[in-house]
Amino acid sequence: MSFPVTDTLMIEPTESENKREIDRFCDAMIAIRAEIHGIEQGNADPQDNLLKNAPHTHRMLLAQSWEHPYSAQQAFFPHNQLHEDKYWPPVGRIDNVHGDKNLACSCPPIEVFTD
Repeated sequence: MSFPVTDTLMIEPTESENKREIDRFCDAMIAIRAEIHGIEQGNADPQDNLLKNAPHTHRMLLAQSWEHPYSAQQAFFPHNQLHEDKYWPPVGRIDNVHGDKNLACSCPPIEVFTD
């Protein structure tokens, strides 16, 4: 996957991905489109919904309270197959555009590398 243009996603499946993984990806894209449709139709809160809050981390699942208008089941296991093979994102949403525009170098100063 890459993001060649702002607000776009380019997917290039390769021979390293088996059919099962490509099918899982297609199922995820279809589910995301259904979530978008729910917002468009007014069935989901435009500000507090599955898409705005994705990805849902394991820390969110383990939190003492769940204060979203959708269920934790919808957020973490929208498909039964995810009970057996779930990827847990280590962090929530990151503003990549902000990061691209506001670079922060954590490298040591160049003087550290001189003899």
